[in-house]
Amino acid sequence: MIETTPSPAKGIALKLAAVVGFVVMQAMIKAVAPHVPPGEAVFFRSAFGIVPILVWLAVTHELSGGLRVQSPLGHVWRGVIGTTAMGLGFAALAFLPLPEATAIGYATPILVVVFAALFLGEQVRIVRISAVVMGLAGVLIVLWPQFGAGAGGTEALGAGLALAGAACAALAQIQIRRLVGSERTSAIVFWFSFTATALSLLTIPFGWVMPSPTEAALLIGAGLLGGVAQILMTSAYRFADASVVAPFDYASMLFALVIGYAVFSEIPSASTLAGSAIVIAAGVLIIWREHQLGLERRKQRKAMTPPG
Repeated sequence: MIETTPSPAKGIALKLAAVVGFVVMQAMIKAVAPHVPPGEAVFFRSAFGIVPILVWLAVTHELSGGLRVQSPLGHVWRGVIGTTAMGLGFAALAFLPLPEATAIGYATPILVVVFAALFLGEQVRIVRISAVVMGLAGVLIVLWPQFGAGAGGTEALGAGLALAGAACAALAQIQIRRLVGSERTSAIVFWFSFTATALSLLTIPFGWVMPSPTEAALLIGAGLLGGVAQILMTSAYRFADASVVAPFDYASMLFALVIGYAVFSEIPSASTLAGSAIVIAAGVLIIWREHQLGLERRKQRKAMTPPG
């Protein structure tokens, strides 16, 4: 039996563990990025990420449910967009410091609000509009040195790849919102990893390489760690509401700063720190507003429920 008793402390601990796992995974990918193509990195991340996911599904007795789908094309579409986002993000790591790539990735929840209004018809009021504007301004502050005068071509390329990856990740989140209405979370997690593994094989003609033993170990470790982090993140929402654990996504900047400095000798610029602070504030504001809207919807449903 899976424990489902609410425990905010446990949910937060699981979310922080997941965040650490994802940042370390990114650092592993960044370490091999100068030699290993992003498509090959996506293969290792996805293929070896399936292993802990299958173990998790078996232990939680959700293996059959995790393999059963109601909307195969929906999973394929989510896989294509998500795999593209992953590949772009991995490619960006070859050109950007880890903190900057992390900061640009914070554009994802901001863009989710925009895309939800465009593609799902969600109503966006003044609070979330203000948060979106503030968040995009923060992203521009982070991006400005890469595209401004004196910037090198590799930095601009890396920033463009990271921003495109964030946009694709936001579109993937929109597709997930569509899938959750008919699909189990376990199915969404498993079939994304499977689809990403299959799609990554299409990049073989574009120049896969034979990784060294060290690179192979890092790639396999990134895959396994990514799968474990995915399980930890999913499990965190079993114990606490999304509004409680979601803000801890932004702890990734702290870990990225520490790992970037300790492993890659990267020192973030003032614009990266300032822009990140603005984007984080905007993201927290969106999370708070989503929580308020959720409370309002629950009150409305309760008021509409006829007395028994």
